[in-house]
Amino acid sequence: MQKEPLCPIRTEFQRDRDRIVYSNAFKRLKYKTQVFLSPRGDHYRTRLTHTLEVAQMARTIARAMRLNEDLTEAIALGHDLGHPPFGHSGETVLKEIFSPGFSHHQQGLRMVDVLENRGQGLNLTFEVRDGILKHSKGYGKIIPDDPEKRACTIEGQVVRIADIMAYLNHDLDDAIRSGVITAEQVPKVCGDILGRSHSERGTTMIRDLIFTSRTAENGLELGMSDEVYDAMSALRRFLYENVYRSERVHGEFVKAKKILSELYTFYMENTEALKRGLAHKEMNVENSDNLPRERVVCDLIASMTDRYALERYAKIFFPSPQV
Repeated sequence: MQKEPLCPIRTEFQRDRDRIVYSNAFKRLKYKTQVFLSPRGDHYRTRLTHTLEVAQMARTIARAMRLNEDLTEAIALGHDLGHPPFGHSGETVLKEIFSPGFSHHQQGLRMVDVLENRGQGLNLTFEVRDGILKHSKGYGKIIPDDPEKRACTIEGQVVRIADIMAYLNHDLDDAIRSGVITAEQVPKVCGDILGRSHSERGTTMIRDLIFTSRTAENGLELGMSDEVYDAMSALRRFLYENVYRSERVHGEFVKAKKILSELYTFYMENTEALKRGLAHKEMNVENSDNLPRERVVCDLIASMTDRYALERYAKIFFPSPQV
């Protein structure tokens, strides 16, 4: 972080939050997939509504625990800025065609450090950047044992857990709404322990974290009761097996993979189109010649929304009607 004059009105974490909200990457979240690609229904979650739900849950927890609410909110609002189009399908594609080491949390840090603000970055505080980098967990433990996998602040650790709480709750909601699963298929223990509505599940998880966490020698130590932790873990296994890896969702992944793979190849071979794409996303065009082409193309692909990727694919690969 470069030193800047302090704002007479806002804390540094408030300033970080504002920069994130006004960034182009944040605006694009409204057209990025959460689970279901380009859903037609008005009430399915997008990456933006997911982010807002995470921020709401995380801030509720932070207030109850008397943590720094501004830091918590800034991390929550920035945690998914690096997500490619088509949700985790897009992330998997970039692992295959760009690098096995690609991850949306590292791309998120790259977004706020390098790509935003026409290559100047957002100059966020270390604590917020650390929280963005370490929010991701894949299929790892809800509360990791390894200190290296935890954010350096309790606020960052709260966001990680709130992220899991939010997606378990709303992905179940959307999966039932879409007909991929039925409410009757959900393991009974999840309903008995967590609740059978969005509101009940959210309330149970939030309260359990707040009332189970304890102060320790090194400060606050986050924890959950075995009962709720096990029910959340069971719900996550159920969603992975019956929703995220379902035939319907996988079928859409195959389509997304084809679209992103062919766009990646196209931009690798067309310099002028690549520069126009970077300019459209208001990214750093000037320094793109100094980086490996693969890195620049990955940055462009990762910045795309579902809608933009579909439009570009149609424009580049579909024949144009002749008058």
